[in-house]
Amino acid sequence: MFPSPVLNREIILSPLPRKIGKSEGKLAKQICKVVLDHFENQYSKELGDAWTTVREILTSPSCWQYAVLLNRFNYPFELEKDLHLKGYHTLSQGSFPNYPKSMKCYLSRTPGRIPSERHQVGNLKKYYLLNAASLLPVLALELRDGEKVLDLCAAPGGKSVALLQCACPGYLHCNEYDSLRFRWLRQTLESFIPQPLINVIKVSELDGRKMGDAQPEMFDKVLVDAPCSNDRSWLFSSDSQKASCRISQGRNLPLLQIELLRSAIKALRPGGTLVYSTCTLSKAENQDVIGEILSSHSNMVPADIKGIARTCSRDFTFAPTGQECGLLVIPGKGKAWGPMYVAKLKKSWSTGKW
Repeated sequence: MFPSPVLNREIILSPLPRKIGKSEGKLAKQICKVVLDHFENQYSKELGDAWTTVREILTSPSCWQYAVLLNRFNYPFELEKDLHLKGYHTLSQGSFPNYPKSMKCYLSRTPGRIPSERHQVGNLKKYYLLNAASLLPVLALELRDGEKVLDLCAAPGGKSVALLQCACPGYLHCNEYDSLRFRWLRQTLESFIPQPLINVIKVSELDGRKMGDAQPEMFDKVLVDAPCSNDRSWLFSSDSQKASCRISQGRNLPLLQIELLRSAIKALRPGGTLVYSTCTLSKAENQDVIGEILSSHSNMVPADIKGIARTCSRDFTFAPTGQECGLLVIPGKGKAWGPMYVAKLKKSWSTGKW
């Protein structure tokens, strides 16, 4: 029996970590010891010596960095000049063979963030604040104009917005099963996307595990930004008892992730591209999930994305995954992005086993 999608969506990341207190002392008091101990036990084994630095950054929100994704539909020219003056730089465009010129994301090597914009009906926002590593799944998908694309677990909408900065799809289906997050997704799209493009976007509230049966072989590209342990926000859980419960329930997350991927594979046309991503360091939710998919679906083949790690090392710190098709961004000093796992698969024309 699979875990409730609604229950597990509670522990998914929002586009930005929630605000914590101003002083480091206050920040430390809000760290959930139950979760930290759980991470210590798991990630010290999985990451080895790298965990020490990762732990330091994850437990110190004052060190976190925020990237600025500019909205090409209401381009902030003055803000762009200001970002240049403040020392921001663009995400390495040479890192991707088909990097979209229309997408501009600015990164800073120092902590801090510019103010968020408020939602105003009828007015498009000019920028979106995010963890820069969350753009890697979008870029790995390599969306082109006219393609049909599915964002299976789309809320809060940041990756859908980023996809539309890259290209103009023929059809974009944004799906979110959780009702509260579904409303958040709709508002995000309305805040960034002009009406003519909204008309080629479908927003649904379906169980993602059933999407493949509902729309078989419909899409050229599918993004599965799956429900996961969401290490950054989970570490600051305010209720230790609930945190303990979530640790226990989290052991079932790989089952849900595999079911979502199987549905995504059904929805993907032969020859199409599937990108899977999470915001957790957990091997069980990352490499092991993809390993299971590859071993049980002979029509899915890994796509080599190791080149991204080589060319993106200026901006991101990568940990070994043992997979050609998988990358793991871990927070590093001066590169406090992630966690973010990204895997890329292709669907061949042969029949897979289930």
